[in-house]
Amino acid sequence: LPAFLTASLSVLTSDGGPFASGPEWGSPVGAPCLLGPPPACGRKNQHVSNVSVQLEMRSLWEEFNSLGTEMIVTKAGRRMFPTFQVKLSGLDPLADYVLLMDFVPLDDRRYRYAFHSSSWLVAGRADPAAPGRVHFHPDSPAKGGQWMRQIVSFDKLKLTNNLLDNNGHIILNSMHRYQPRFHVVYVDPRRDSERFAHENFKSFTFAETQFMAVTAYQNHRITQLKIASNPFAKGFRDCDPSASPCSTAPPIALQGHWGFRAGHAPLPPHAPPLPPQASLPRPPSPTPPALPRHPPLPCPSQASLPPLHLPPHLATHPASSSAPTGLPPSHASLPCTHPCPAPHRGLHEGPQSMCGPG
Repeated sequence: LPAFLTASLSVLTSDGGPFASGPEWGSPVGAPCLLGPPPACGRKNQHVSNVSVQLEMRSLWEEFNSLGTEMIVTKAGRRMFPTFQVKLSGLDPLADYVLLMDFVPLDDRRYRYAFHSSSWLVAGRADPAAPGRVHFHPDSPAKGGQWMRQIVSFDKLKLTNNLLDNNGHIILNSMHRYQPRFHVVYVDPRRDSERFAHENFKSFTFAETQFMAVTAYQNHRITQLKIASNPFAKGFRDCDPSASPCSTAPPIALQGHWGFRAGHAPLPPHAPPLPPQASLPRPPSPTPPALPRHPPLPCPSQASLPPLHLPPHLATHPASSSAPTGLPPSHASLPCTHPCPAPHRGLHEGPQSMCGPG
């Protein structure tokens, strides 16, 4: 990193800011939240002193905050919703700026969700702090004019609870509360820019963006609000939010038409229709099934039959002799134009063990 940015980041990580009470989380929590003046709010460089930031989708953030916003953290990393988006003004159009975010704990406590009262309660002291990281906007650095022409969206930012993450995601502890912080850093072209690191950036916090990091949503109202407001949750909006997620299997009518069920191989055309909740038959048991009744199959020529070594008490019989006692009654009198081997007691009796008219 450039010297000016390294120095600025060291100032950011060393200042935590004052704490104040956060009534929007309700009395059961009663925990402090990071509010008040941003860190290192002394004299600022003229390139950042007039910068102002407007939070986009503020009304949606406030709606979530009134319920107690929850953000999912996963091992692979999960994007935030609502997405952190801002509109900037007051930048020098010709100067270069770097935009970045970090997340700081709101307090030193760990929480649990009480379902009977639908509220968060203090569960103990906070876990050891996760490694501090920052997320740079992928367009950084860019001219101030470019930043001000568009809404700045941190839609690539991901949250994880994997302490060994090497993908650059923000590492958070589950069941802990956090405050996102947004920083505007002026790219100072002076050689000794690190001396002015505390002057070359300006930080912003929005109380309505604080959240609880969770591995699964605890408050069902948060779940419903995310389904209703997230454009990528259309599949969940098509079904009852209070029920389980919609099944991806095709309707039963389509299953019968196309001859398949979701997650299974196609069924043969002659297979009977499956009931709505029926499952595919289990594999056949080791016991050989009963010999089906069907017309006799043509008997192959004797030359094509493999040699069969039979016990002394079993022997082949001519067509005029009576059938061996091992055959079922329905096949006892089948005609045969040439000698056929008697069924071996240790073999499976199937259509290939008998002979029909040639």
